[in-house]
Amino acid sequence: MNSDDLGCFIHIADALSLSAAARATGTPKSSLSRALLRLEEIIGAKLFERSPQALRLTEAGRMLLPYARRVMDDLDEAKAALDGVTGQPRGILRINAAMTFALGLVAPMLPDFLKRFPELHVHFDTENRVVDFAREDVDIAIRIGALPNSDLIARKLGHIALWPCASPAYLAQRDPLDTPADLINHVLLGWTDQPTIWRFQDTQKREYRVPVPVGSVVPEPAVLEVLLEHGAGVGRLPDFLARPAIERGVLVRVLPTFTTETVEAHAVYAAHRSLSSKIRVFIDALRMHLLQQTEAGNDRHVSR
Repeated sequence: MNSDDLGCFIHIADALSLSAAARATGTPKSSLSRALLRLEEIIGAKLFERSPQALRLTEAGRMLLPYARRVMDDLDEAKAALDGVTGQPRGILRINAAMTFALGLVAPMLPDFLKRFPELHVHFDTENRVVDFAREDVDIAIRIGALPNSDLIARKLGHIALWPCASPAYLAQRDPLDTPADLINHVLLGWTDQPTIWRFQDTQKREYRVPVPVGSVVPEPAVLEVLLEHGAGVGRLPDFLARPAIERGVLVRVLPTFTTETVEAHAVYAAHRSLSSKIRVFIDALRMHLLQQTEAGNDRHVSR
């Protein structure tokens, strides 16, 4: 089975038209048609149903398409791995990350990253879902918190602190917050509909546990930030999301002298992409960005 013929099949499947695929690729329509016929002869089944209006994938075509993409991606990865030795990483880097972490963690580092690697192009998927690396066009996923057991490779990016925050207007109208125990007199917004515990540690390493009753539930931190800015109560935000809001003065970090819980951030990818230079340079850049953000936040905290 010829990889060039598979590439032609993918272009036709994307366009669902021989003419449109020919225009998009600059390949003669007759060449695409011959490539399709060769594939159909090898497979022993029609890949498209033809009509005067457009093409439509047959069941065989739908089954073949994700595997064809995977083959072509693997070839691209092999080229990318060689690029890591012979030159700059290039091609398309497909990233999956939940919206909050795409906005607050990944997007800020991308402009400089893309300037450093001008032959790389990023395709961003911000849907928060389980990624099937074997069948989908995703190179790397950013995940926060505990990871399930799998055959995927996970590279630790760093720790993200969870900061309790509230708006200045909300705090001005409520009882003062001097210790974690004072939180019991406040409106606490959680990420889940299950009872949870917020943990704190003071400068003497003494631990405090604050039970958070089930009340309003906001699982998306970016949405929770908006509610907190408008005075809804006290909620925990990832430090990279909270920090800019605090610097703008729209949020205040509650109990700033207490150490709060952290969660781990990981970059996850399939084992067969482990030699990819584009994944390697992206992970290195993201780890450095997260480290710089953490150090900058610590410096600002110390200076106060």
